[in-house]
Amino acid sequence: MEIYLAEFVGTAILILFGNGVCANVTLAKSKARGGGWMVVTTAWGLGVALAVYSVGRISGAHINPAVTVSLAAVGSFPWALVPGYILAQLAGAFTGAALVWLSFRAHWKETDDPEGKLGIFATIPAVRKPFANLLTEIIGTALLLFGILAIGDNAQALTSAGDLDLSVVFSGGIQPLVVGLLVLGIGLSLGGPTGYAINPARDLGPRLAHALLPIPGKGSSQWYYAWVPIVGPLIGGITGAALYTFLAF
Repeated sequence: MEIYLAEFVGTAILILFGNGVCANVTLAKSKARGGGWMVVTTAWGLGVALAVYSVGRISGAHINPAVTVSLAAVGSFPWALVPGYILAQLAGAFTGAALVWLSFRAHWKETDDPEGKLGIFATIPAVRKPFANLLTEIIGTALLLFGILAIGDNAQALTSAGDLDLSVVFSGGIQPLVVGLLVLGIGLSLGGPTGYAINPARDLGPRLAHALLPIPGKGSSQWYYAWVPIVGPLIGGITGAALYTFLAF
């Protein structure tokens, strides 16, 4: 159960940072309102880094069903653990979103923007073209998995300098930060069209929270779009992991 609890906690941390910054820059009377895309992407990247620092030594800090499924697909993770990891990630994402709702409880009534409130929890495309949106999510998540595997392999390839094992230093000290920078880069470069879910739990858990929580003035949870940030990251993640595995043999 320890590994599942770690995935739950790690994903909750990620969403607390990510949905939190979206609330911060969106809700009326927040001191950070209008902070902009750089603020949003930076917080998401830091959320990933902190989540990996927090639980990586326990569960590997997948914090993303696309990562879990993709690693299993290329033989780097046991399929028997996949269902438990995904359930823990979804529960953690829901919990993180609920904590954001509580943190900004005084601001929901002050904000007259139903779609903006949904955008705090879940992704909404800038231009609603399902096939184009799906491609964006596939490409972004393929880059995520390709980058994660490359970062991990480079950590293991580092050689020792005297008595200092550089692979241990990188893996334990720097690697989570580099993964966070990878997510920051994906958001800065490819995030505009869809809000870069690149993580089914990141979208599905908070979207469910939006549907269930008593949020004043909320509108539709737009379930008709929810398949895109689920299917796209799963396809993209497997594609990116398979491509890296092929090129790295």
